[in-house]
Amino acid sequence: MRHSQSLRAIIGFFTGVTIGAAAVGAIGFALGAAVSVLFARRMVTPGGRSLSELRVLAVGESTIVLSTSVDSRAPGRFSLWFADQSGHARIGAVVSQSAHWVARELISVDIGEPAPGDNARTSGWFYLTPADLDLTFSEVSIATELGPAPAWLVPADQPSSVWALHVHGRGVQRPETLRALGEFYDAGVTSLSVSYRNDTEAPASADGRYGLGSTEYRDVDAAVRYARAAGATRIILMGWSMGGATVLQTLMLSPNRDMIVGLVLDSPVVDWGPTIELHGALNRIPAGIRSATQALLASEQSQLLVGTDRPVDLAAMNFVQRAAELDRPILLMHSTNDVYVPVEPSRALALLRPDIVTYEEFDTAGHARLWNYDSDRWLGAIRSWLRIQLSERSDCTSAGKSAT
Repeated sequence: MRHSQSLRAIIGFFTGVTIGAAAVGAIGFALGAAVSVLFARRMVTPGGRSLSELRVLAVGESTIVLSTSVDSRAPGRFSLWFADQSGHARIGAVVSQSAHWVARELISVDIGEPAPGDNARTSGWFYLTPADLDLTFSEVSIATELGPAPAWLVPADQPSSVWALHVHGRGVQRPETLRALGEFYDAGVTSLSVSYRNDTEAPASADGRYGLGSTEYRDVDAAVRYARAAGATRIILMGWSMGGATVLQTLMLSPNRDMIVGLVLDSPVVDWGPTIELHGALNRIPAGIRSATQALLASEQSQLLVGTDRPVDLAAMNFVQRAAELDRPILLMHSTNDVYVPVEPSRALALLRPDIVTYEEFDTAGHARLWNYDSDRWLGAIRSWLRIQLSERSDCTSAGKSAT
């Protein structure tokens, strides 16, 4: 029965949407339809663990030798997961390299002991808990509509009514956000690093699918309510990658948006269209089918095929087109070398709204690895932006009190 429903849905959708005759004609209508469905499902289906494609070749007291790849040669500081991701170390600068191996500084080994022959992969996280930054924190629970979701609460040194909510990206968890927490702490801001549906920490949604920000924002809004109940009066949202799309949706849709005073975005999805196009091209999917995939995600008729409980409204998450609707200060940071989320929409938003967007464009750094490549510049950008936002708000508050 389900197969016949799926077939009818495919026929109904693809007879109502123009896919691109040349692309579909080249590979056949049926195959083109199937590829579009599979690609759409991949975009919204949480993936498994990242592949460990590197190999540990040698380990010294202060160096580790890895097989060569773009990631193992990348400049900066990174996490290194090894032994089927059961162990964790932190690696630093490249010490030496050849065509077949890369020797890097071994900063610390936190879990396990790396050994020659271990598989491995790098990650941008670097820190695993707030304790790695010498920050006092507590595990708290956010009451979402799906159930309790864990979060890390890092209070400011002194009681603060300004809070920052940190939202990780697709396919990762809260540790992604830790690189920013020290800067917010130093600025006197309380931080809450949150989880959201389908990230393996928070409760899963009924469909088990990402909304690409269109559903995840509800869990972030629950965190806003938590912060408000705890005494917050002003909230800054920081989002990484898909977390950027999520906090933008939170700003636009939250009943508590009056509390949101600014956004910090690292490698964000400002418009899903170019990201879907990029990943389709990387997978050698014809342009016409990539376009059909976007229509499919947004189609009421095709929910059965994609597996989502509701359509994914990509147009509502296009903040190049919706730039005029944004009304909060934004610090936006992106790299020209981002091969997962293209930089062009971020650049376009910055050009369209220079009145509210402070834009920092990096080169060389990979996706969501700006801190790893140039932590001084990245942290400095956040520090300067926070100083301006907090001082302006303080001035406004003082002026209001004086007027009364």
